[in-house]
Amino acid sequence: MRPLPVISAILVSVFLFLLVFERDRLLGFAFKDDTPAVVEETVEASDQTASVALIETINTENANPLVSVVALRSVAQPVENAVLLRGQTEAARKVEIRSEVTGLIISEPLRKGGYIEKGQLLCEVEIGTRASVLADAEGNLERANAAVPEANARLAEANARLSEAKINDTAAKRLSEGGFASDTRVASSAAAYESALAGVQGAKASVSAAESGIKSAVARVVAAERDIERLRILAPFSGMLETDTAELGTLMQPGALCTTVVLLDPIKLVGFVPETDVERIKVGAMSGARLASGVDAVGRVSFLSRTADSATRTFRVEVIVPNADLAIRDGQTVEIVVSSAGSDAHLLPASSLTLNDEGALGVRVVEDQNVVKFLEVSVLRDSVDGIWVLDLPQEVSVITSGQEYVIDGVTVAVTYREPS
Repeated sequence: MRPLPVISAILVSVFLFLLVFERDRLLGFAFKDDTPAVVEETVEASDQTASVALIETINTENANPLVSVVALRSVAQPVENAVLLRGQTEAARKVEIRSEVTGLIISEPLRKGGYIEKGQLLCEVEIGTRASVLADAEGNLERANAAVPEANARLAEANARLSEAKINDTAAKRLSEGGFASDTRVASSAAAYESALAGVQGAKASVSAAESGIKSAVARVVAAERDIERLRILAPFSGMLETDTAELGTLMQPGALCTTVVLLDPIKLVGFVPETDVERIKVGAMSGARLASGVDAVGRVSFLSRTADSATRTFRVEVIVPNADLAIRDGQTVEIVVSSAGSDAHLLPASSLTLNDEGALGVRVVEDQNVVKFLEVSVLRDSVDGIWVLDLPQEVSVITSGQEYVIDGVTVAVTYREPS
């Protein structure tokens, strides 16, 4: 430690002590008695003024001055909450219509971009030999129907023979018990009864076969009719043609594309909401949207996924909006704002936000007796006028300038600013 600063401090302290408490002796020693009275009075007044100024300077340096801050008196306002999503438009319905049969196209093609009605013919395949197949199936059905009465007649005949054989068998057994019939006759009647019983079983099988033949013939007729129906490919719903229909003379195979039809009125707006905001969205909530082209739309939430995307941990949200003029196209970029329950929030300058020692986001406010306190906040959303925050009292004085130079419990000199 250097001795010079210590010695200087001691000398200054001694000088101040003599100047304040031993001023008379110091002046007497300095001027002795031969100094004129006028000079003594002048020196005395000058020294007194210097002493007072020095004492005030020392007191000012030893005091704890108040830090000046600027604060804003803020009152919470009801704010409609909203969730901002980014996504794209999707057609409400979109289907690729494909052929189910083989054959040549015999219809004129329809060009893409045209509007079609439900049930309108899109593609037609030539009938070929399908009419003959249907006629053959119908002939088989008639023969199968005719075979059923014949089988029923044989069954009735077999049942009659069975009844007769049963009567003869019973009579032979009774005559044999009285000694009027031989064992040979009894055995012969029993054999006739078994034969008649087998004939009944065979007749029943013939009836069942005839009925099965009818069902099989009906199935072939239905298949042939359905095959002919599939030759005409019709629009499943009203919409727009996204592609040309199959060209005249094109060989169609099962699965070959006829055309693609999209339904754009209404249209879906699809976005993805993070898991932190998913509870703020409800099915049926009002939604507004703006496309990259500047088109605005209004609708309601029609679907909220219950399963998150495994890669992004976001949930799919669908909004249905009317699109009668077809101004909104499939696949356009869109920003969606979904309304949610409102809350009371404060509009503050973004610069008023700060962090405490633990890294929590908040603001410093002025409480009673101009004492500073840190309060944590959560951000609702930002705007061009400032940032909306939650979790503050209904009325609060927020430090907007100087908050980085004070801590909790410090008393400050406050200057209040008017809200913009």
